[in-house]
Parts: sequence; structure tokens; C-alpha cells
Amino acid sequence: MYQRKVLAWAVAVLLAVSSLGVATAKASKDEEQRSLQEIQPLNLAVLIQDDLVSQVGNEIGVTKDFIRSLPEGSRVMVGYITTGTLQVRQPFTTDLDKAAKSLRIPIASRGSSAFNPYVEVLEALKKFDNSWTNANAVLLISDGLDTSRGFDVTAAGHTIDIDRTIADANKRNVSIFSFYAPSEGLTSHSRLATSYGQSSLNRVSNETGGRAFFQGTTGFVTFDSYFSRLRETLNRQYARVR
Repeated sequence: MYQRKVLAWAVAVLLAVSSLGVATAKASKDEEQRSLQEIQPLNLAVLIQDDLVSQVGNEIGVTKDFIRSLPEGSRVMVGYITTGTLQVRQPFTTDLDKAAKSLRIPIASRGSSAFNPYVEVLEALKKFDNSWTNANAVLLISDGLDTSRGFDVTAAGHTIDIDRTIADANKRNVSIFSFYAPSEGLTSHSRLATSYGQSSLNRVSNETGGRAFFQGTTGFVTFDSYFSRLRETLNRQYARVR
């Protein structure tokens, strides 16, 4: 009898702790989503490199949540950088749920390699309308590696197309924020290639008024911490004027 009471008490405690954990996680998520309501509406292009490792597919859910958490009046475009082209899944729209639903799992194959993601970023920049009054931004999810002219580590972050991307983004007043993730190619097994790609993303983001997010040069890290830090950055950078 005593053992049954102890067991029942233990189960009750576990259920209570579990419920508290779920409630805390939900409250934390709700708080993160509410936090972006304090910023000005954005014109945001979400660009995803199609040959990123398959684990990136697990991050589509948090990416959808981020899009839906943007303030009312924001415009979002969703595009995929694949085999040297920009595949626009959703042109700019103020229907944030529609934009979120247009996300798909990346192909995660070398056959979809971009070779140079910055050419497609340049294409995406042309989609921003000069008449829009909201702040403009790009969220680039990429390994950042430009191998279109060979793998030359001495040119890390300083290729012709990176220079063009920075110049065009500044001309159009578009800040580029970037998440690093390895691709199925060089950056999945070469620390040197990873460092090259991260250096490139870092330069593009820093010189356009954005910020690059990455952790280490090995393995894959989920986007949870990236989005948390991105929200903090957006809240500082695009706070509503009161």
C-alpha cells in the first residue's frame, strides 16, 4: 500500500513538472513572438540555399514561426538559391501566414549546389520596390561559400560578387542578416571552407547594416539561438518610435 502511494505521488509530481515545462516553453515562445510587435514593419526576403545539409529541414518550423511573428504590415518574400538560379516560392506579400506556408524542406543535394549564392542574392535585391517606406532586410540562410571561380582562401570574403552584393544592398538600403549552415559540399567536411564561408557572410552582413549568426566551424547547430539573437537585434535596430 505504501509503495503504491509513493508511486502515485511520484507520477503526480512528474506530470506537474512536465505540464510546467510545456507551459513555460509556450509562454517563452509567445513572449518571443510578442517582442517583434514592438518593431517597425519590415520588407523581408527570406533566402535559403537549397543544398544545405538535411538537418536544416528540421528548422523550417521555427522559420515559419519567425515569419508569422513579424509585425502587421510587414512584407515577406520566400526564395530558394538552387543550381545557379533564384526560385521564388512566394513573391512579396503582407499575408505572413501564406509566406510561412510557402517554405519547403531544402533539397540537401550537391546537385542543387548554388556554387555562388551571392549572384542570387543580387537577383533578390531587385525585388525590393523603391516606393516602399518600410525598412528593407534579407535573411540569408547559406554556407556563404563562393566557389564559382575556384576555391581560393586568399579571397575569402572579397570576391567580385560579394563586393557587388554589398554595393547593391547599400544602394537599395537593404540590410542583410545571415544564418550559417553547412552545405552537402565542401563546408560539411572542410573547416577551411567553413571559415571561408563564414568570413564571407560576416563581411556581407556587417557592411550592409545586418549581422551574421554562426557557432563554431564543425557540425550543425539548430536555428533556435540564431532566431533568439536575431529578434534581439531587430528589436534594437527597428524599434518603433514612440
